[in-house]
Amino acid sequence: MKSTNILWNDFEISKQAREDRNGHKGACIWLTGLSCSGKTTIASELQVRLFKAGCHTYILDGDNIRHGLNKNLGFSPEDRTENISRIGHVAKLFAEAGVLVIAAFISPYRKDRDSVRKEFTKGDFIEVFINTPLSVCEQRDTKSLYKKARAGEIKEFTGVSAPYEYPENPELIVETENKSKEESVETIMRYLFEKNYLTEEYLNSHPDAK
Repeated sequence: MKSTNILWNDFEISKQAREDRNGHKGACIWLTGLSCSGKTTIASELQVRLFKAGCHTYILDGDNIRHGLNKNLGFSPEDRTENISRIGHVAKLFAEAGVLVIAAFISPYRKDRDSVRKEFTKGDFIEVFINTPLSVCEQRDTKSLYKKARAGEIKEFTGVSAPYEYPENPELIVETENKSKEESVETIMRYLFEKNYLTEEYLNSHPDAK
């Protein structure tokens, strides 16, 4: 940290108070997986389900963030680490505000994801591995990114010329090869209910959540 003589300010309204008003917990649902694995599609559908259910929710998307906050970063290992570090801090702020924030990032390095996890109170970081075979990702690639990477036109492309380190102990694994986006999202929603991020009372008062 370059800045000195700074202190973290705690304000009067706590995370618990925000959660009580919202009717659900604040947490980060971190979707990780290869490019074209389905992260953005699942994040979008999950946000719709949560929003219709009355939840406070928002998506942090890899491409969108690189248009602004992280526009000065490339795709070197060092820049990827910084990219995930910044997003982790932003996601934590959303969670502290009582929001169910959905982060959809390749986040290829295990140590970077683990570093983000350490920023959160236990239970506030939900790592969801979108497990899709590389061959399926390439079939889904409408932008021909994998083709360009294999031709050497895109450098340091995850899964081709840069590594992806699979999660060792994610909270949830979503297999998308033979599942629709609705089925994939249902898996995550079921987890949120079973782990009490959304309470039974909340479910009963918001039929769209079912």
